Amino acid sequence: MKDDENTVNAYMIRLELVDEPGELLRSLRPISENGANLLSIFHERGSVTPRGHIPVEVDLEATESQYEAIVADLQNGGINVIQAGEERYSESLVCVLSGHIVDTDLSDTLSQIQDGSNATVTDLSLSAPQGTRNTSSARLRLAVEEGGVSETLETIRGIADAKDLHLIEPLTRGEL
Repeated sequence: MKDDENTVNAYMIRLELVDEPGELLRSLRPISENGANLLSIFHERGSVTPRGHIPVEVDLEATESQYEAIVADLQNGGINVIQAGEERYSESLVCVLSGHIVDTDLSDTLSQIQDGSNATVTDLSLSAPQGTRNTSSARLRLAVEEGGVSETLETIRGIADAKDLHLIEPLTRGEL
């Protein structure tokens, strides 16, 4: 039986926020503006994501249409939504980039992956045993929208080619 459009459900949204005053409040505004009920906020101020942002998990109650409007408003407002519900990023993969990772601007590489695919980097491990000016490697764990693994890998291949990096693809797919 299909839920009525007015049925209120519990939802979870994971965000990456820039560490600036007012960002948490700005990220909560769409919840209020769309008439949803805030249940809890887990603001991990002491830790940062691979892109140097603050992870925040928000639990709320809303109708499906309110929830969809909230996610759209967050994304349209430039707030990085890592996960919205369970279906948004339902696949994952792990790959390794090797080469001059730091010299070719690691932050730019992560931004290009984020902007050029239906994925987000959820974990990053960087190894530079002989210093950042020499060959280094980065292990990336990505959360990928359902059905988007091939597109995401194609994006990463293009970035690796453009930056003369070696890509070892996927070490693990599915649950990590």
